[in-house]
Amino acid sequence: MPVNGIPTDPRSQLRAHMREQRSALSAATRIAAAQNLALQLETLPELLVDQRIGAYWAVRGEISLHLVVAQCWRRGQQVLLPVSRNQRQLAYAAYARDTTVSANRHGIPEPDHSGDTLAAPAALELVFVPMLAFDRRGHRLGYGGGYYDTSFSFLSGRDRPTTPLLVGVAYALQEVERVDAEPWDISLDFIATERELIDCNPVAT
Repeated sequence: MPVNGIPTDPRSQLRAHMREQRSALSAATRIAAAQNLALQLETLPELLVDQRIGAYWAVRGEISLHLVVAQCWRRGQQVLLPVSRNQRQLAYAAYARDTTVSANRHGIPEPDHSGDTLAAPAALELVFVPMLAFDRRGHRLGYGGGYYDTSFSFLSGRDRPTTPLLVGVAYALQEVERVDAEPWDISLDFIATERELIDCNPVAT
């Protein structure tokens, strides 16, 4: 319950703080971050060979994937963007250079599509996931809607990494020491920032 407009729940407080931090970034910083993010992701082997890539349309200050998407198109890979469905479920619609997009009820652009052309999350090979905060164990703090956790719940209990590979994407400033995971949270396999690519499933030695 907010007090004087300030959220008191720790997760809500962290969300509000990260939104503020992200919104304060200059345009030049955002552009440079998108460029460096693309370089970091080029070191991920799956990005170079997988054919069905789930991306996202950056909104509300999220780090942009536009350069990564352009590279996928040049390699002939299929890029798909999330489409919100009922019961907090996502499906994915193909996104090409000439695809028309329209804002959904949350104000997020989605590719125009017909229902029978949508792909299920399980049909993707690599998925980029936006977030507000993360830790190096692969735990993320999203926006509270639960769409990604619900849509990729089929990964729960599986040995990771597996298909689809889940790669969280954020600015380095969004890293925190620890995100306390809820039982329904689906962890990430990698996290990409403008500074590094973090393996959340390191091999024990």
